Amino acid sequence: MHPAAVLAATALTAALLTACAPAADDVGTIALLLPDAKTARYETFDRPVFEERVAELGDFRVLYSNADQDAAKQQQQAESALAAGTDVLVLDPVDGNAAVSIVAAANAQGVPVIAYDRMISGGELAYHVSFDNEKVGQLQAETLVAGLDAAEREDAGILMINGSPTDSNAALFRTGAREVLDAAGVSVLAEYSTPDWSPDKAQEWTAGQISQFGDRIAAVYAANDGTASGAVSALKAANVAPYPLVTGQDAELTALQRILTGDQYMTVYKAIKPQARLAAEVAVTLVRGDEVTAPTEIDGVPTTLLEPVAVTVDTIADTVIADGFWRVEDICTPGYAAACAAAGLR
Repeated sequence: MHPAAVLAATALTAALLTACAPAADDVGTIALLLPDAKTARYETFDRPVFEERVAELGDFRVLYSNADQDAAKQQQQAESALAAGTDVLVLDPVDGNAAVSIVAAANAQGVPVIAYDRMISGGELAYHVSFDNEKVGQLQAETLVAGLDAAEREDAGILMINGSPTDSNAALFRTGAREVLDAAGVSVLAEYSTPDWSPDKAQEWTAGQISQFGDRIAAVYAANDGTASGAVSALKAANVAPYPLVTGQDAELTALQRILTGDQYMTVYKAIKPQARLAAEVAVTLVRGDEVTAPTEIDGVPTTLLEPVAVTVDTIADTVIADGFWRVEDICTPGYAAACAAAGLR
């Protein structure tokens, strides 16, 4: 789906929410609890876009916390928010299982909980907004398989660097990817679940696999751009040739620059701005005590799943730039001028 279609779908979903226009008595508190700062999107897009949209809708206070990939810390942050009298919790859990206790505490106080980006495995949830996460894995693997075919390396093996074992989305990414890879007969040499989505741990693991498999590695399935950065560092340090294809996710600025230079093959763009704006609109609607509806349900929870989009060097202009996610001047700094010119970015 092209970005325009993503935005159209989001606008349609937003239209399903009731009472989103500012009112004179719009007051209340919304807690936004995000899981980590290692993934660039949270501080760069999710938080500021969410806060901006809330401010547009009324005089609401946003209590923001980042858990730094620590489930116990997130539990404490949630307890503090509830003690401060928050009216709605918007929760992107570090650990989808551990976060059940947060939902239970909120339920006990009559505070609605929105599961943001990652699903929570229990409790009464008011809403869930995310992406089609199996589709993310499928896009990564489909693009990878096409790249291997073009490079005539169909019979070579790949490494799989999956996400954090505590992240429910990571399992969905892997499921989608394995479905495509297995159907294509791609040989997976080794797999790794990356604690805390740590680029350093991904780099360390990849270095060990290079020692074992060497030039048998035709590609590295990296579940996001952070783990991709670790894999790229290991591959370049070892001078692996021919250079493997590397996937990613989140369309981070540095990932797009790696794609331009050929160090990374693709990423997945997720329309984070519409996601954050929708979450803000749902939160405000819940603060007002109004009803929310959604296009679908997951385990009885009203849910909106936005469509992810694969990005390669040939589609940067038509995706992240066309959608205003990044500007050409953000990507094409002096060190990348030649690569940008070669890719037709002006």
